[in-house]
Amino acid sequence: MKQVLIKNARIVNEGNIKEADVYVENGIIAEIAETISAKSPNVQIFDAEGTHLLPGIIDDQVHFREPGLMHKETIEAGSKAAVAGGITSFIEMPNTLPQTTTIEKLEEKFTLAAEKSYANYSFMFGGTNDNLEEILKVNPKTTAALKLFLGSSTGNMLVDDEKVLEEIFSKSPLLICTHCEDEETIRENLQQYMERYGDDIPVELHPKIRSEEACYKSSSRAVALAKKTGARLHVFHLSTGKELELFSNKKPLKDKKITSEVCIHHLWFNDTDYAKKGTMIKWNPAVKTEQDQQALLQGLLDDYIDVVATDHAPHTKEEKKNVYTKAPSGGPLVQHALPAMLQMHHRGQISLEKIVEKMCHNPAILFQIKDRGYIREGYKADLVLVDLNAPWAVQPDNILYKCGWSPFEGVTFKSRVTHTFVNGNLVYRNFKHQAFTKVAQRLEFDR
Repeated sequence: MKQVLIKNARIVNEGNIKEADVYVENGIIAEIAETISAKSPNVQIFDAEGTHLLPGIIDDQVHFREPGLMHKETIEAGSKAAVAGGITSFIEMPNTLPQTTTIEKLEEKFTLAAEKSYANYSFMFGGTNDNLEEILKVNPKTTAALKLFLGSSTGNMLVDDEKVLEEIFSKSPLLICTHCEDEETIRENLQQYMERYGDDIPVELHPKIRSEEACYKSSSRAVALAKKTGARLHVFHLSTGKELELFSNKKPLKDKKITSEVCIHHLWFNDTDYAKKGTMIKWNPAVKTEQDQQALLQGLLDDYIDVVATDHAPHTKEEKKNVYTKAPSGGPLVQHALPAMLQMHHRGQISLEKIVEKMCHNPAILFQIKDRGYIREGYKADLVLVDLNAPWAVQPDNILYKCGWSPFEGVTFKSRVTHTFVNGNLVYRNFKHQAFTKVAQRLEFDR
C-alpha cells in the first residue's frame, strides 16, 4: 500500500484557504484533517510548511502533436512539461496526423498516452463535414468531448457545411467544443493585406486579419445553434471583450448549457507586445487590444468565462520565424501557465481561490470528470504544492518543451511549482522529474 502524508499545507480548495494535513492511500485522498499522524513507518511524509496545496490543474485544451508532428512536441515531452507546471490532467486536440476523426485513430492515441504520459489524459474526437456516423459511435463515458473547428486554424479540419453543423449539434452524444473564427471574414481581410504587403505582412496586423468581427460572427453563430438544438456547447479561447455578451454568469455552473474559456496568452499579452515578440505570439484567435485583455480578465472574475486553459500548441523556432503568411499560429504554454496566473495573483488581479476554481474545479464540472479537480476525501490524489515566494527566471536551460522556446523567456516568476503528485505519486520535485513510471490514468467521465 502506497501512503503519502502532506503536512502543514495551506489548502486552496472550494473557495477557501485553510491549513491542514492530507493523507493519501493508493492514489486516493483518504483523510483531510487539522493534524494527521503517520499510520505506518512506510508513509512518505512531505512537510509543506510555507507552501500552498492546490488540486492538480486540468488543462482542457492542448496540442501534443503526436502522432505525425512530433518534431514540434510529443505526448511524453508535453506531459513532462505539464506536470512541471502543475498540470496533472490534460485533454488533447484531434488535429494531429492522421487526424483523430475515427474511433480507431482515437484509441491509438489512448494507447500512446498509456505508455508515455506523465499526466492523466483524455482526447477529443474531431468532427468533419463527413464523419457524423463516427461521432455517434463515440462513448461519452470514456472520451472528453467533440472538437469542431469553425475556423480552419492549424490543420484542415474546418467544418463549414451549415446542414452538417446543425445535424452534429442536434445529435452529438458529446459535449461540443468549438474554435470560433469566421473563415470568410478572415480570407477577405488576409487578401486585402496581401495585396498591400505580399507574404511579409506586419504581424501587428494579425488581430486585424483574424479580427473581432471574425470571432464574434462565428461565436454568435455557434451559440445560436446551441440554443436552437439544445446542444451542450463550450467555446474555446475567447479573445475579445465583445464576445462576453454571448455568455451568462448564472450559477450553478453545472446547469449552464453554454460555457466559455480564456487562454493564458489572451490574459497576459496584448497587441502592444507584437513589436517585441513578433510571430512568437502569433496565435489563432489573435492576441488583441489591451481593452480586450482587460475585458477578458473581468469576464473571468465575473464568471462569464468559466475556464482558464493553455491551448498549448508548439511549433519550432524555425517555423515561427517565417514571414507572416508562412509562420504557424500557436505556442507552448503548459509549463508556465500556472506560474503566470500566480504572477497575476501577485499583481492583485485574481485570487488564489479564483485561480483554482477556473483551472481545477470548473474543468472537472464542465467535462464531468470523475473524482478529480478537488481536494476531497475519496478523490484521486492529483495535488500540487506551490511556493509563492520562490522566484525563478524562464531561461533556455529550464524550458522543457520539445520545441525549446517559450513566449515567457526572460520573465521572472515569483512563484514556483515545488511538487506535483499524479494519483498520489510524486512525479516532479523542484525542477526535477522523478523516474518515469506508468502512474497516469485515462480520465473517466460521470455521464
